[in-house]
Amino acid sequence: MFMTPTLSLSETTLHWLQTNGYNPVHLDSKGENGDSALMKATRQKELAVVQELINHGVDLNLKNDDGNNALWYACFGNDYIIVDLLINSGININNQNDIGATVLMYAASAGKEDMVELLLSHHADPELKNLDDFKAIDFSSTVEVLRILKNAKS
Repeated sequence: MFMTPTLSLSETTLHWLQTNGYNPVHLDSKGENGDSALMKATRQKELAVVQELINHGVDLNLKNDDGNNALWYACFGNDYIIVDLLINSGININNQNDIGATVLMYAASAGKEDMVELLLSHHADPELKNLDDFKAIDFSSTVEVLRILKNAKS
């Protein structure tokens, strides 16, 4: 008799996966908007779930329907702990979505000065250009973000 393999997931993560419509055997399956379980857990700031998914070897660099990876959601939610966790686990910090935007461009456009500094400290590339040929510095929405990005170029 063939048995479906099950992963040794915590009850918390198993419940979260089932509640959110993800298959606990195929952790890289995608849901709404092409979001993986890792993306959704990151968006919901479920640190324990994010950590366990990473520990179980999910694909950190899956992209959703917009071309974003989980790091986009961590930056959007200002979750510095999850940003660090994702980057230190090997996520592509310079992922460019369908319009060529990176998380550094997003953080600059949103005036997230601390996030811009954090991303730069992890070697986000300020020289990447989106499809309209703009760099992160071109999206600077505050003088402080502009200063941070200008200094990153030196």
